[in-house]
Amino acid sequence: MTQPQGAAARIADLRAEHRRDAQGIGTGRPRLSWRVETARPGWQQAAYAVEVSGLDGQRHGQTGRVVGSESVLVAWPFAPLQSRERVALRVRVWGTDGDPSPWSAAHPVEVGLLEATDWRARFVTPDWDGTSQAARPSPLLRHEFDVRPGVAYARLYATALGVYEARLNGQVVGDHVLDPGWTSYPHRLRYQTFDVTHLVREGRNTLGAMLGDGWYRGRLGWKGGQSLYGDRLAWLAQLEVHYADGSVDTVVTDETWRAASGPILASDIYDGETYDARLERPGWAEPGYADGDWAGVRVVARDPTTLVAPSGPPVRRTELLAPLSISRSPSGKTIVDFGQNLVGRLRLTVQGEAGQTVTLRHAEVLEDGELCVRPLRTAKATDYYTLRGGAAETWEPRFTFHGFRYAEIDGWPGELRLDDLRAVVCHSDMERAGWFECSDPLLNRLHQNAVWSMRGNFLDLPTDCPQRDERLGWTGDIQVFTPTATFLYHAAGFLQSWLADLAAEQAVAGGSVPFVVPNVLHDGATARAAWGDAAVIVPWTLYERYGDVGLLAAQYASMRAWVDHLAGLAGESRLWDEGFQFGDWLDPSAPPHQPWAARTPMRVVATAYFAHSANLLARAARVLGHVEDAARYAALAAEVRAAFVAAYVSPEGIVEGDGQTGYALALQFGLLPDAARRAAAARRLLELVRENGYRIGTGFVGTPLIADALCGTGHQDAAFHLVMQTQCPSWLYPVTMGATTIWERWDSLLPDGRVNPGEMTSFNHYALGAVADWLHRVVGGLAPAAPGYRHLAIRPRPGGGLTYAEARHITPYGPAGCRWRIAGESIEVQVSVPPNTTATVTLPGRAAESLEVGSGTHTWTYRWSTTSDQ
Repeated sequence: MTQPQGAAARIADLRAEHRRDAQGIGTGRPRLSWRVETARPGWQQAAYAVEVSGLDGQRHGQTGRVVGSESVLVAWPFAPLQSRERVALRVRVWGTDGDPSPWSAAHPVEVGLLEATDWRARFVTPDWDGTSQAARPSPLLRHEFDVRPGVAYARLYATALGVYEARLNGQVVGDHVLDPGWTSYPHRLRYQTFDVTHLVREGRNTLGAMLGDGWYRGRLGWKGGQSLYGDRLAWLAQLEVHYADGSVDTVVTDETWRAASGPILASDIYDGETYDARLERPGWAEPGYADGDWAGVRVVARDPTTLVAPSGPPVRRTELLAPLSISRSPSGKTIVDFGQNLVGRLRLTVQGEAGQTVTLRHAEVLEDGELCVRPLRTAKATDYYTLRGGAAETWEPRFTFHGFRYAEIDGWPGELRLDDLRAVVCHSDMERAGWFECSDPLLNRLHQNAVWSMRGNFLDLPTDCPQRDERLGWTGDIQVFTPTATFLYHAAGFLQSWLADLAAEQAVAGGSVPFVVPNVLHDGATARAAWGDAAVIVPWTLYERYGDVGLLAAQYASMRAWVDHLAGLAGESRLWDEGFQFGDWLDPSAPPHQPWAARTPMRVVATAYFAHSANLLARAARVLGHVEDAARYAALAAEVRAAFVAAYVSPEGIVEGDGQTGYALALQFGLLPDAARRAAAARRLLELVRENGYRIGTGFVGTPLIADALCGTGHQDAAFHLVMQTQCPSWLYPVTMGATTIWERWDSLLPDGRVNPGEMTSFNHYALGAVADWLHRVVGGLAPAAPGYRHLAIRPRPGGGLTYAEARHITPYGPAGCRWRIAGESIEVQVSVPPNTTATVTLPGRAAESLEVGSGTHTWTYRWSTTSDQ
């Protein structure tokens, strides 16, 4: 049954590009998207109109009624916007029923600085000699200026070599954390745009900044690298004050600024922050402060063409967590438990004598009741706060972050109380977009763990882990996790920025893709299957999930360069069978200190991915209209598939190595040419899973594919048995051991409660959480059937004894959902389809028939038994 006729449509959301806040966007032709709300079932858009109004009185126009159903990433319909231009947009739509919607609320769009010539400011750094690696205090910079009466609005454009916190008249500018973030600095450095109208005042004003090492000058990688991008911190700031009469005053960083050391004696991403409150300079960012003893500054040369506007959200403080308990360890240490493994830092409120130092050490787990810091390797993850004395003091580090559930507190004056501490959760402030819930509490916790691991590792770029001396943008991790990431959060703008860095680093590497992006590993540009394939797979997944043809076009040269590079490596044999590979990394059968030594041979993994990337590239070429490329790469993919089968697959369907991952790759990547070998491979995969007791027998590569490979070959029960297994190794074993995030190893914590002795033992690694995508699509039944969810495939598949499951996702067109519940001998399925989309619904137990439905809410109730055909 469907819902009755409802109210007319209205525009519920309007945005430019992938930005919910369109201030300081980096294009003069922003694409527009809008979501429609209506209670009318089956609503489809027939036409739209866009209106633009210049907030500075410079332009006004309308498109008129444009016939078309597109409402996602619609091309900019007016003359290009210019740097700094501010406009308000409104949209209205007509349905196929002929009824128009009201005009939407006005949505402001403001362009940043598009041209290098827009920048009058120059980078400045303190005019003092470089300090030693052991003592590098964070500098303060300041400058005073006058503001005339009649201010209309003011903007601050700023970035840094390092990380920064800006202040205007004593107030912190914005709510960002660790700006400008981490990009491939030699090629791309993001700047931020702040509305500071409310902070400027008539008369004397002061603009200032505090700088920290961040990724630019701090430690990066486990090899001990430091100052990989430069050894001098610098700030770039351009404050533009616009007056009602149309005039503009511009304040820029130049040689007239002043610099001094501040209370931050050291700041490092890995090691933590040292802060001495006795060294604070009260009023330093306010007018009238006496800076006669401050040093001057010098200009640092930097190519302004590398400055880019952000495409995604900044890092922010997104949540505060109170501690669950405070206890004493066996050695007498004070241990605080926050009950959740998280990424961020501590905020403390303390009162004591001047000079007293409080030490905060962070770790993810305890071992024998003590803080376990061995998995951190060389990262100290320790903050120091020295009190100024007197009244209660509240402090939070500025220029570091830690991955932790537990904190060891030393030097606290008096009794430490629960109210004295808060954990400050920090990550890129993406919008939540997807949810999953079912009747099994262990699966629910597993899904929550995947969410928490994504939050912790999506801190400005997608990292492998947030706690040890690594925290790098490993390409393989995000390659397998992108489908999950794009369901859980609106991650398009975030990943668009990272992909631009990937393309820039790849260009330097001659077509190969580094292991990590940005590339800070000197030997990290050698091609590795599944890792380098992120260049193709991530853009294609973003196209599938968001319908973003523009992003696909922007990455197409990178995608093609990677496949061409592989073709050169493989040669005429079309087999990528030489050189070291990471392979099916962390296969449970591999020795602990040889995580690459998986059951499935490296060459099988490498050639399978070569075929897969070539196939996806051919599909991308067709989407973009590159007809000749599409034919060429489709032919290449076919040649690689044929070579794979000839070299690695027997006539009986046995894949070399006879490992679960080999069969999962062959089945999921469509490498097997005939039904007989596909059926044989499927049977052998099932046998291997059963022989292994339904415990995990795959590593990094096979794990995201194994459940789909089983379901796709008619073995759904086995897939559920595998996913719901609790014995180690399994997805749910960590949950039974109290995990609150996804682990790097299946047994990061051993059954006896001790920490795995391996050198790589992270307790916050999202990659193995890629199974959440299977939960969303198969158990929850919600998947895109056309790019951007313009058409949905809704096919929930009950199993594993579950009696209830629900998946919800905010698609580019609006909220979609699927919920099913079994009660006795009946099942109820409820589906929500967004306006301007359609769906193919395949009900549980009725796989032989599909229903085509339009937008609205649809509910079916019918008899059900566990023997129903899936």
